[in-house]
Amino acid sequence: MPTDSRYPHLLSPLDLGFTTLKNRVLMGSMHTGLEDHKRDFPRLAAYLAERAAGEVGLIVTGGIAPGVRGSLLPPPPSGLFNRLQVPRHKLVTSAVHAEGGKICMQILHGGRYSYHPLSVAPSGIQSPITPFKPKALSPKGVEKQIDNFVRATRLAREAGYDGVEIMGSEGYFINEFTTAHVNKRMDKWGGSTRNRYRIAEEILSRCRTAAGPDFIIIYRLSMLDLLPDGNSWDEIVAQARMAEAAGVTLINTGIGWHEARIPTIATMVPRGAFSWVTARMRPEVGVPVITTNRINTPDVAEDILARGDADMVSMARPLLADAEFVKKAREGRAEEINICIACNQACLDHTFNRQTCSCLVNPRACRETELNYLPAKQVKSVAVVGAGPAGLACATVAARRGHQVSLFEQSGEIGGQFNMAKKIPGKEEFGASLVYYRGEIDRSGVSLHLNTRVSADDLDGYDEIILATGVYPRQVEIPGSNHATVVSYVDVLDSKVEIGDRVAIIGAGGIGFDVAEFLSHADDHPLSSQSSEAFAREWGIDRTLQARGGVKGLKPQPPEAAREIWLLQRKAGKPGKTLGKTTGWIHRLSLRQRGVHMLGGVSYESIDEQGLHISINGASQLLEVDHVVICAGQESNRDLADALASKGLSCHVIGGAQKAAELDAKYAIREGSELAARI
Repeated sequence: MPTDSRYPHLLSPLDLGFTTLKNRVLMGSMHTGLEDHKRDFPRLAAYLAERAAGEVGLIVTGGIAPGVRGSLLPPPPSGLFNRLQVPRHKLVTSAVHAEGGKICMQILHGGRYSYHPLSVAPSGIQSPITPFKPKALSPKGVEKQIDNFVRATRLAREAGYDGVEIMGSEGYFINEFTTAHVNKRMDKWGGSTRNRYRIAEEILSRCRTAAGPDFIIIYRLSMLDLLPDGNSWDEIVAQARMAEAAGVTLINTGIGWHEARIPTIATMVPRGAFSWVTARMRPEVGVPVITTNRINTPDVAEDILARGDADMVSMARPLLADAEFVKKAREGRAEEINICIACNQACLDHTFNRQTCSCLVNPRACRETELNYLPAKQVKSVAVVGAGPAGLACATVAARRGHQVSLFEQSGEIGGQFNMAKKIPGKEEFGASLVYYRGEIDRSGVSLHLNTRVSADDLDGYDEIILATGVYPRQVEIPGSNHATVVSYVDVLDSKVEIGDRVAIIGAGGIGFDVAEFLSHADDHPLSSQSSEAFAREWGIDRTLQARGGVKGLKPQPPEAAREIWLLQRKAGKPGKTLGKTTGWIHRLSLRQRGVHMLGGVSYESIDEQGLHISINGASQLLEVDHVVICAGQESNRDLADALASKGLSCHVIGGAQKAAELDAKYAIREGSELAARI
């Protein structure tokens, strides 16, 4: 098979002694929700088989519980702890093996992160992200949980898995034992460093004995807890050496706990931001080590491996975004990869809301059995108006199916709202999606017409008319809203106005937060989203690893805000509650660290040359600002739809033109893709 010479390290085999991996890409564990119910295992098999066909070197499943108490969700739990569950897992392993892939099952014990009252942990300390206080295990109870890991390993081999990954990071059960953060025991399972990681040693060594020598065992080690009372670097190295002695095949990198207040995988984290941690570990052990977090292109992965930071790279969300990531890289088609933009909107946000995982840029992810882009039975002429996310998805999928598609865009570039999103510090990845779609237009044969405003008359004669005409900013009815100091978020992000040093933002939804982020940054300051060093400095991470947990004693050092900013909303309560479940806290914390004032329950009285007059709880005050930026939502642009209706022409309306409540690219791309699959 031809191999792209740009990626010699990424595409080289990895000899594990008893087996060889075809390349250095691990599909990292990501819980999809399909693991939770027996009925969904055929869908899970199809999802993973498609990634195996895409030539991933080794796949790791989402977390599988080794017992009832270790289940993340309330009973009846799904996991692998009796032989009745083996057949459903064989569906998965058989599907992956049929495509030439290898697969490990992740054994995940939720510990105090389990979302049910039967949860157990080393000590009875409740997690800040769950409502249940765990039961502190007795010595007999600890042994029972160890036995459960061993049983799950034995059953995994029986189910046809090539190995297991034992989850010892991110604040789950084993990690809770290995750090003093929640392990307050003084028996042989707590106290000293040696006693704290004793449970990991027992699990790993007993699982190796149960599995035999020719079975992959990965230990996912928390190499950077990001908690002040997390492990020191010496303690982590000691644990890694223990894991090697216990017989693990590979050591995977875990970064941070779920309760740590430092982002680790969101889009504002630089690409490959934590590979330096794995690089520090690599010379300390003799087994291959895997690095992870924000590796989303073959070039980033190749650079990491070429530097010697790791022996393998782990990617989870990038393989949601594009199942053929590795295959395209090998075949010299890296520019065709649909890049993960680390938005978390359809993957982690879904997972933590107990919805099935998917992907904003690839709505087929985890829906491989129900959303497919088959060749069209009847070729149609299709007009798509608007080249924002919805229009781009619809036009390119329809053209791939064989339709003759014309895409009309009144501006001089594709992208719509993504062109503004990519300008927000920390959201530069949105630009990667536009590069992908620009290539897809050419590859699929879409006829693109930029700087073209079409009328209803222009669309007469097409078999299908699809309007993705987007939105326009909603106006506000405030006395003085036509004052010269009042501008729209579009004016700000398109740099049509020069904004002063003191700014009030009306509207604290997603766009309001984005504008606040944009205005808080100085043009001449290096962005932490593009520099690992700047990121570590801004969030208080010790890259020397001398600080316990990588953070103890360090304070975040965000750059000084470029402006004084007030972020306001009418609704009472703290602004930002409607932001994404797994990223909203990051946006709120980032702005607070820059000194942005966030106020809820605001009534807007007037705007004049003095500034913005507001009242909160009946008390009036004046914000002496240079500009007032309106981020009060959007209205659907349906003018063309109305014109078509008046001519008796039918059309499909999608994206923001159909639903403008809160700009939602996940909804827009999914709707555009689904429509294109039907016509």
